[in-house]
Amino acid sequence: MFITYAIVAVLMSAVLLASAGAKFTRPKRLVDQMSTLGLPYGVLPFLGVAQIAGTGGLVVGLWWGPLGIAAAVALTLYFIGAVATHLRANDYKGAPPAAVLAAVAIALIALRSSTL
Repeated sequence: MFITYAIVAVLMSAVLLASAGAKFTRPKRLVDQMSTLGLPYGVLPFLGVAQIAGTGGLVVGLWWGPLGIAAAVALTLYFIGAVATHLRANDYKGAPPAAVLAAVAIALIALRSSTL
């Protein structure tokens, strides 16, 4: 199970880093989506930092399991919040990707918990 956690954590980290990079470079489509969701423009750096912190926690979690679990829990909450935000704004196209990432974060909790 540890190898599965490691693979999924590395893949999730790559997705999170790509997403965080977009939050810092602020492409037009992302800025437009944030305004559609009703989020202020200034929240983008905070969201990017949260994703980078989650990535760090997942990677360090390879060596220290409790941190990996804590990071996966935090990412689960982050993506549940993203799903709720998309649904609140009636953005039904944006909710499924966030829901998939929340499900992956939940799987990471189970995978890392099983290897402690």
